[in-house]
Amino acid sequence: MQTGFKLNLTPVKEPLGFVKVVEWLTAVLAFGSCGGYTGRNLVSIFCGGSTNETLSATFTYPFRLNQELLVENNTTLCNCTVPATHLVGDSSSSVEFFVAEAVLAFLYSMVALLVYLGYMHVYRDSDFGPMFDFVLTAVFAFLWLVCSSAWARGLQTVKDATGTAGIESTLALCMDRDVKCEVTEFASMRSLNISVIFGFLSLIIWAGNTWFVYKETSWHSQKVNAQQAAGRGPNPAPI
Repeated sequence: MQTGFKLNLTPVKEPLGFVKVVEWLTAVLAFGSCGGYTGRNLVSIFCGGSTNETLSATFTYPFRLNQELLVENNTTLCNCTVPATHLVGDSSSSVEFFVAEAVLAFLYSMVALLVYLGYMHVYRDSDFGPMFDFVLTAVFAFLWLVCSSAWARGLQTVKDATGTAGIESTLALCMDRDVKCEVTEFASMRSLNISVIFGFLSLIIWAGNTWFVYKETSWHSQKVNAQQAAGRGPNPAPI
C-alpha cells in the first residue's frame, strides 16, 4: 500500500470533504467575530438640579467586567464623592471556552482536509483513520453545543450588566431618588450576536457531518454487508 502524499481534489467535491471546508469556515467566523471585541456604552446621569454627568462603560474581550472600571476613585458626580466602582459580572470562562473550541475546530478541519486531499488512499485503506475521524467529529459536535450555549448565556450577562438596569444596580449614586442613570448610547454587539449564531450553526454542521464520516468506517460497511447477506438469504438446497 502506498503511503506517500498524493494530491486528489475529488474528496472536496464529495460531502465528506465539502462539509469539512464549511466547518473550517464557520470556525474562523465564530472566533473572529468575538475575539478582540471592544465596546463602549455612554451612561448619562441626570442630577436633578445640578449639572448632569456622563460616564463611559467600556468592556473588552474576554469580558471580565468586574475588572472594568466604571468610576475612578474619589470622583465627584452630582456633588457627591463616589468611590471606585467596577462593572459587575465575569463572562471570561464562557467566551474563552467558545474561542478555544472554535480554534481547535479550525485546526482539526485543516488537518482533516490535508488527509482527505493528500492521503485519502491511506485513509480509506485503514480502519483506524475513519473511526478516529468519526469519534472526534462527534466530540466536536457535542462541544459546540456546550460552548455555544455557555457563550449565549455569557453574552446575555454582558448585555444585562452594561444596560441601564445593570448600571443602576452597580452605581450606588443611582439609588438616590433625585438622580437618574440611563444608558443613552449602546455599543454595537452585532459581531457578538453573530458569533453565537455561528456557534450553533457549527453544531448543526458538525453533527450532520458525523453521518458522512460514519459511512467511511468499518462499522458502517460491516452493517451494510450484514444487511445484504440477510437480504439474499440461505442458498436453496439442490433438488
